[in-house]
Amino acid sequence: MSVGRICSRVVATASGSETIRAAARRMADHDVGTLVVVGNGQPWEAAGIVTDRDLAIRCLAARLDPDETAISAVMTSPVHSVDEQTPMEDAVAIMARVGTRRLVVLGGDNRVVGLLSLDDVLDVLVDETGAIGRLLEQQKPRIPA
Repeated sequence: MSVGRICSRVVATASGSETIRAAARRMADHDVGTLVVVGNGQPWEAAGIVTDRDLAIRCLAARLDPDETAISAVMTSPVHSVDEQTPMEDAVAIMARVGTRRLVVLGGDNRVVGLLSLDDVLDVLVDETGAIGRLLEQQKPRIPA
C-alpha cells in the first residue's frame, strides 16, 4: 500500500519566520500537533517540521520567548520525505533509519501533499490484523459440546 493512500492529506503549514506563539495558535486552531514549515525557496516546498513537543522542549524548556522566537529556531531540518507512491513498508524503514515518527509526503514537483505519521501506519496494521483475526475465528473448527 502506498503512503499516498494512508497519509493525512490535511497539512497545516507555517512560515519559518512566524513566532512560536503563532505556531502554537495554528496547531490549536487546526487541532494538530505538527506543522510543516514551508518556503525553502518555493512556497510549497518543505523547509522543516515542527511539533508541539518541539515547542515545549526547544522553546519553553529552553526559556526562549515564544513571542520573539521564530519557528525556524526550533524546527527540525532537513525534512525527511517520501514520494506519495512509496510503499508503506519502505516509509517505515526510512522512519526507523532516520529516527522520526513523521514523514512529509511529496507529490509532483516536490509539492507537499500530505503527512505520514507512525500512527497512520499503526492504524492500517491494526485494521489488517483485525481482519486476519476475524478470518481465523471464522475458520476455527467447531466441536459440539
